Amino acid sequence: MANFASEGVSCLGTDVSEKVVSTINSGKTPVPNMEYWLGFNPKYLVDSGMMSATVDWQKVLGSEFAVHMIAIPTEKEDNPWDGALEDVMTKIATSVAKSGNSPLVIIESTLTPNKTDKLVIPILEKEGLQLGKDISLGVAPRRDWFISPEKNLRTLPRIVGGTIPETTNLMIEVLSIVCDRLVPAPDHRHAEIVKSVENAYRHMEITLANQLSLAYPSLNMIEVLKLVGTKWNVNVYHPSFGSGGYCIPLSSKYVLEGAEKPDYLTLLRETVQTDSSLPRIIADRIADGGFKNVGILGLSYKGDLKVHVLSPALRISKRLMERDVSVKINDPYYTADEIKKLTGTGNFEFPDGLSEFDCILIVAGHRLYKAIPEAKLIAHLKKCKLILDNLEETWGTFDWHSTGIKYHISGDSNWLQ
Repeated sequence: MANFASEGVSCLGTDVSEKVVSTINSGKTPVPNMEYWLGFNPKYLVDSGMMSATVDWQKVLGSEFAVHMIAIPTEKEDNPWDGALEDVMTKIATSVAKSGNSPLVIIESTLTPNKTDKLVIPILEKEGLQLGKDISLGVAPRRDWFISPEKNLRTLPRIVGGTIPETTNLMIEVLSIVCDRLVPAPDHRHAEIVKSVENAYRHMEITLANQLSLAYPSLNMIEVLKLVGTKWNVNVYHPSFGSGGYCIPLSSKYVLEGAEKPDYLTLLRETVQTDSSLPRIIADRIADGGFKNVGILGLSYKGDLKVHVLSPALRISKRLMERDVSVKINDPYYTADEIKKLTGTGNFEFPDGLSEFDCILIVAGHRLYKAIPEAKLIAHLKKCKLILDNLEETWGTFDWHSTGIKYHISGDSNWLQ
């Protein structure tokens, strides 16, 4: 909405959350730090009337809106889910059938492969709508990375595919207003599978990095993988507590669920199983080590994002509590009530609350954690014997040898021993 509105296109968005809607209508972004990614403050667009939001979904189906961009969740409880997609497409189909409008509908959400043919198009056909005549339908999964301003809507390559070639051309005409690098797919079927497959590739490689760190515990697998990455066609991956977020850990499940012959996808099945078990392995090693009070820094899966979907913190804290280990979580982007509701644990203040823990896990390297001076941090670690840092090397430059505290970054030598 903000990108289109800044180019002079009037936008109205709808969401089931009154909080999200009211936040947008106050000129703020509902995702913390999104102004950093956008590169500008969108408040002036709200004040000028170029964009607004409503909880009344019927308002966005008026004849004045020629394009509908669908960006709804397609996952629930760690698995692909079609409930919201079916609901939204049914509302659009019913409205178009009654009004006679002929909008362009672009699905931005990550879809299970073949879902357009098996779910979306039958909903339209049930209302007697003809593709390319009564309604134009295409798929253009979003690519974005909210912690990197250079990876934004305009600069990242984006795949587009319509049910007919004319729709693909129309999608390119619309999206080129805010996207500079559009790549047409042969059709919607090819467009809808791309995001799941590209993330499934990353899922397997990330999981292999984690397996290697477990299989070769005496080696610093971080350094090994950096050396491996000097080869021109190999990416560098970092061992971790496990993947998180909407994309990577779900991608393999989307590909498996949509496959015509899923029995061939043995690597993806093993990837899902290994990735989901890693937080349990970490929690068990901590419990087996005799630690009784664990503080987790970061409910989010990634630094300076408010995204807890499939965060390793959720599974680690759950398993630790099953092992009778006391757990508390700090995250500056979540309230105490949110942490309690999502995890069943209490929260603690940073850095003062660190003094009660004998083990600390850094799941998300928020800027708040990195900004603390070394002496101030160590003064609060009165009982701590072990710190495990996920990915970020948050306090990796501090002198831990003189403190008696073991500090490990996921993947270094003997990090889980």
